[in-house]
Amino acid sequence: MDWGMANRLAQLIQADGHALFLPVDHGYFQGPTRKLEEPRKTIEPLMPYADAIFITRGVLRNAVDPDNTKPIILRVSGGTSVAGKDLDNEGITTSMEEAIRLNAMAVGLSVFVGSDHERESLLNLSALVNEGERYGLPVMAVTAVGRELAKRDARYLALACRVAAELGARVVKTYWCEGFDKVVQGCPVPVVMAGGPQVDTELEVFRFVYDGIQQGAIGVNLGRNIWQNDFPVAMIKGIRAIIHDQATPEQAQELYESAQNEAKSS
Repeated sequence: MDWGMANRLAQLIQADGHALFLPVDHGYFQGPTRKLEEPRKTIEPLMPYADAIFITRGVLRNAVDPDNTKPIILRVSGGTSVAGKDLDNEGITTSMEEAIRLNAMAVGLSVFVGSDHERESLLNLSALVNEGERYGLPVMAVTAVGRELAKRDARYLALACRVAAELGARVVKTYWCEGFDKVVQGCPVPVVMAGGPQVDTELEVFRFVYDGIQQGAIGVNLGRNIWQNDFPVAMIKGIRAIIHDQATPEQAQELYESAQNEAKSS
């Protein structure tokens, strides 16, 4: 591995082999998502607890101060929205030169395995990997499912992750699911969790994050489970403790409740 590639990955994946990526790129297809209407207000209090931020160039330039940031994973795919017909018909929106100009540590795009636009999205990944390897920028593939949430099972996600790794992704972002160990075991590059089942409590989030780490994921790329929480700083503290301090879900819950009480009293 070239020095530049290795150095960038080392800034994303911490010395303990784990990572907490914070995605705030949802607006590229969802518009002003709840609690991300004003990105700067959402991002700034969470920045100290994230290892990297997954973000679009527009929000990066307008909502993140260049002298107060964390490593950037730049979202470089898009071209569709929730108002359109096909969320899976994405293209490359941002050049590798732009990623370098913005000092990104990696670039990320979605792949839609099994969709009508599977071929285009996988060729997008391949083209981006070719560029990334030329310039020493890692590519993170996101195994997106569009509106077909039923695809979040181990068999499908194992297929999607393996295909992305085979095409050269250096990191794969995918969903936690039952049988998640099969997903991780079949993927020869690091896996980060994008999310899990719809849950009602913080403890349930802590439990699927903990299980995913135990099954071999290196960390998370969690957004809405953090910044849509009523106490987002408390939430990210709990998740960080699981990823970097080997906390149990119950210990993470205790940390969450303590930080929540601090926030209420301040």
